[in-house]
Amino acid sequence: MPLNVEIVTAEQVVYSEEGVERLIAPGADGELTVLPQHAAFITTLSPGELRIVKGGEEEAMAITGGFLEVRNDRIVVLADAAERVEEIDIARAEEARRKAEEAIREQRYAGDLAQTQASLQRALMRLRVGQRRGRRGRPGSPRPG
Repeated sequence: MPLNVEIVTAEQVVYSEEGVERLIAPGADGELTVLPQHAAFITTLSPGELRIVKGGEEEAMAITGGFLEVRNDRIVVLADAAERVEEIDIARAEEARRKAEEAIREQRYAGDLAQTQASLQRALMRLRVGQRRGRRGRPGSPRPG
């Protein structure tokens, strides 16, 4: 029995599909893979790349953390933010990284230091995921061997 996967943020349902073969997520304690008939669990997610495999094709998303629940071949990801890899604007992420690094270096934070550091981490994660897509080619294409 394949998986039913739903990825939601506070603003929208980002992904909702049945027939998913597996989901690979950045768990708080490392990468985790969920296959059909997995035991029920709930865990926190770290910022990183979430991958969904359906019909032999892989789709990737950048997430900034959240929660993952698995129950009865249904996976619900409650993400702080989620962006399909093809939607990542590398130039915008690079600019956000540059601004956050500059603010930290010059000790001029609009809010507090933790908020500026979180912005830097989000930009770095988006760059890492977006650039990884560039090395792989188009989303869903096999990884180079």
